[in-house]
Amino acid sequence: MGQNLASAGIYLIQTFIGLYVLMIMIRFLMQISRVDYYNPICQGIVKITDPAIRPFRTVLPTIRGVDFASLTAAFIVQLIGIVMIMLLSGNPLIHPVYFAWVAIGLFSMIFNIYFFALIIMVISSWIAPYSSHPALVLIHQITDPICTPARKLLPPMGGLDLSIILVFAALHIIDDILVIKPIAISLRIPAGLILGLP
Repeated sequence: MGQNLASAGIYLIQTFIGLYVLMIMIRFLMQISRVDYYNPICQGIVKITDPAIRPFRTVLPTIRGVDFASLTAAFIVQLIGIVMIMLLSGNPLIHPVYFAWVAIGLFSMIFNIYFFALIIMVISSWIAPYSSHPALVLIHQITDPICTPARKLLPPMGGLDLSIILVFAALHIIDDILVIKPIAISLRIPAGLILGLP
């Protein structure tokens, strides 16, 4: 019975902490992309994440569009989640490797946000190419900084934007082959511990 309760607690922590950190990281990318904050979805994300970010806002500046307050809040919230999970699993309360796990987890989450945003963008371009839905507008604005350089290398041809293939390839190579997953394996991050990592 105790083991089942611990498993349930771990699942709830993974889910809610993971989703909250995801919201903070979306806000981080919103800041980098300079999205339209009048978008109702943007306003919702800001309201949800503001309690975690506000304490760091006065001491951590935004430098060249990089919101260090959001990054710090995401790091600390994810670290708290890992500590709680490891404690419920019977592991040490704190260990230096947890900090590395958090850093890799946040990088992985950024890549996953871009990956799924691009998939939604491609599908919506077939189904509703001229839609002005706030979610699709936000996705276009978030992905624009990584898609614009690719469009310069591979301009649209015959109405088809093939540059997204370049972006997908770059994300896959960095995430799965060269950086994120190899480091995650070498650090022995437990499966399912962090949202976005296998």
